[in-house]
Amino acid sequence: MRPSLVASAPPHPEAAPVHGETRAGRTGESRFIKVEAGKLDSLINLIGELVIAGSAANLIARRSQQTQLVEATLGIANLIEQIRTGTLSMRMVQIGEIFHRFPRVVRDVSRELGKDIQLRIVGAETELDKSMVEKLGDPLLHIVRNAIDHGIEPTEVRQTHGKPSQGNLWLNAYHESGSVVIEVADDGGGLDRGRILAKARERGLLGMDEEPPDSVVFQQIFEAGFSTADQVTNLSGRGVGMDVVRRGIEQLHGNIEIDSEAGQGTTFRIRLPLTLAIIDGFLVEVATSTFVLPLEAVIECIELPAGLPENGVHDCINLRGELLPLLHLDTFFELPPAAALRRNVVVVQYGERKAGLVVDALQGEFQTVIKPLGALFDTLKAISGSTILGTGEVALILDVPSLIQRACRQESERFALPPRADAASRPGTPLQGNTP
Repeated sequence: MRPSLVASAPPHPEAAPVHGETRAGRTGESRFIKVEAGKLDSLINLIGELVIAGSAANLIARRSQQTQLVEATLGIANLIEQIRTGTLSMRMVQIGEIFHRFPRVVRDVSRELGKDIQLRIVGAETELDKSMVEKLGDPLLHIVRNAIDHGIEPTEVRQTHGKPSQGNLWLNAYHESGSVVIEVADDGGGLDRGRILAKARERGLLGMDEEPPDSVVFQQIFEAGFSTADQVTNLSGRGVGMDVVRRGIEQLHGNIEIDSEAGQGTTFRIRLPLTLAIIDGFLVEVATSTFVLPLEAVIECIELPAGLPENGVHDCINLRGELLPLLHLDTFFELPPAAALRRNVVVVQYGERKAGLVVDALQGEFQTVIKPLGALFDTLKAISGSTILGTGEVALILDVPSLIQRACRQESERFALPPRADAASRPGTPLQGNTP
């Protein structure tokens, strides 16, 4: 027996460190409780109905012009918003829940292919709705496997090109403009633009004389059955997988972009909304219809400058030195023009792109309960869902990324210059201004 240990022993057994740690551990466990996901979903649905009922009560109170009633409904609305925020936060989980599955995937696949690849994870603490995290596993798995198989070169090829023998693969997640951005990047050889373009022309996806920008060419890899692989392997070459990736991301109301540079690597960038349940919206009026814009995408609202065509689908304005493409929503949705005294421009942003949506009236912020559309409306690119207003009417939720993309593309085509005779004679010369 060691005297030093006896002397340092605590006088009471229950005060021993081991026992104390056990008690602390039990205390820590009591702070958490497991709840079935279905019960939480039902609670959020009820809160959504509570938001709609609160909006209806607030509308009735404002119409009654009774000050005390208006103040009471505003207080209830504030409490509802706090309950909504707290409940939605209960469904938020860290994206590291799926990120941490990939070290083993990378290790096994790289060993199978005989490559030395290191995975680096950044932003694993970024939070996202649990229902979306569960559906992200398969799309990310496809992208990671393709990056290992097609993106990162074999060790011999990397050394020939003066690169480190070990390839790098990054998984990154962060919040930006009310969205969650997930990036899968590698330092491989990049996408072969010429080969993808030739294959797309061969399949009739792009015209033989068409010279699209890189972003359009790279998007062709998401077409069903598209593959540039010379041989079929256990990992790739069948032309399946990437079309499933895009379809899965679109079902989550997100989109995917590709940046690639020959010899440097490729980045797949996925943008997703924070949640698919309840969002803060911004109501706008177009003709006799009401639409909802996600408040996180709204930058500012300005009055439409005089002198611009009132019935044009596309034009642009100078916004403090920045060329801002405009999209007239009444013409875009083929709605009858309204006799508005003045029209407004809602400046929206998604990623690095901006556009102005021309509307007839601004109605302010609105807690929006997202209701999914039926299968009949799956092909609509400019509508992402619907909601119920306080009046009981249905308002459509606009898909801001699709509207911005359409406005920018149409405006770039309108300003595109015709090719010169000498430029037209040289194959592969892109048109000036032909950007997405």
